[in-house]
Amino acid sequence: MDTEVDRELLEKIADLVGKPVGAFNIRKDCGCDGRQSTEHIEITGKTDGKSGIDIRVKPGTVGETCHIPVIITKPGIEEMVYNDFYIGENSNVDIVAGCGIHNCGDQASRHDGVHTFYVGKNSHVHYTEKHYGEGDGKGGRIMNPQTIVYLEEGASIQMDTMQIRGIDCTKRYTKIVCGKDAEAVITERLLTHGEQTAESDMEIVLDGENSRGRVISRSVAQDASQQLFRPLVVGNAHCFGHVQCDSIIMGTAKIRSVPEIAANHVDAQLIHEAAIGKIAGDQLLKLQTLGLTEEEAEDCILKGFLA
Repeated sequence: MDTEVDRELLEKIADLVGKPVGAFNIRKDCGCDGRQSTEHIEITGKTDGKSGIDIRVKPGTVGETCHIPVIITKPGIEEMVYNDFYIGENSNVDIVAGCGIHNCGDQASRHDGVHTFYVGKNSHVHYTEKHYGEGDGKGGRIMNPQTIVYLEEGASIQMDTMQIRGIDCTKRYTKIVCGKDAEAVITERLLTHGEQTAESDMEIVLDGENSRGRVISRSVAQDASQQLFRPLVVGNAHCFGHVQCDSIIMGTAKIRSVPEIAANHVDAQLIHEAAIGKIAGDQLLKLQTLGLTEEEAEDCILKGFLA
C-alpha cells in the first residue's frame, strides 16, 4: 500500500482506505504486501508448494470481515493463486476479495485465481469480488477467476461479483454444491467495452432436500466487445432454482446467453429467464428532458442497471 496507484486500486476493488480492520491479506505483484489474522480468523500461507493462502474461520464467528485483495502494478506478470476457505459451523462472515491490474507496459498482465469454500453447517458467507483494469499500455489485462463452494446442511452463500471496467479478457467459472436446506445466491454484474471478451460459466448443483439456488446476471456490452453466459442449475432433490439473465447491448457488440436448467428429481422446481436488448428510447428522452445530455442519460441508465 505504498503508492498512489496501490491506494486507488485497493479502494476500487475492495473499498479499502488505509489499513483494513480485522483479518486481511493483501497480495501485490506475486508477493504478500501485508497480512493480519484475528482471534477468530486465521490466515496462513500455503505449505503444499502452491501459491496462495488458507483462511480458517472458527465455529461461531459472527460479524467479522476478511479482506483478501490482489493488485498487479507491473507488466508481464502471470500468476496462478489458490485460496481455500474453511468456515466453521454457525458462523456469519464477510469475505471481500477482488483484483485490480494497472498496466502501462507492452506485455500482458494476468491473474488466475481459484477460491474454494468449505462452508460448515448453518453458516452464512457474504462473498464480494470486484475486478478492475487500468493503464495506458498496450499490454493486456487478463483475469480468469474460479470459485468453487461446498455448502453443508443449512449453510448459505451470497456471492456478489462485479467486473467494473478495463479487463481485456476474462473467463469466469463458478460452481456451488448445496446440501440439505442450503441456499446459494449469485449476483453477477459485468461491463465490457472496446474489443474485450468475457465468458461466464456458472453451475449450482442442488443436491440436498429443500436446497435453493438463484443466479442473477446483469451485463452491458459496449463498442465491439463480446460476451458469453452459460448459467446452469441442476436439481437432484426436492429443491427450487431460478436463473435470470438480463443484458444491454450497444454499438456493434455481441452477446450470447445460454441459460440451462436440469431436473433429475420429480420435485425439482426450476425456472430460467433471459433477455437481451438495447436502451429504450423513451428512457433516454425522459432523462434528456430533465437536462441531461444523451451521453449523460446513457451513463445514468447503465449505472442504475448495474447497481
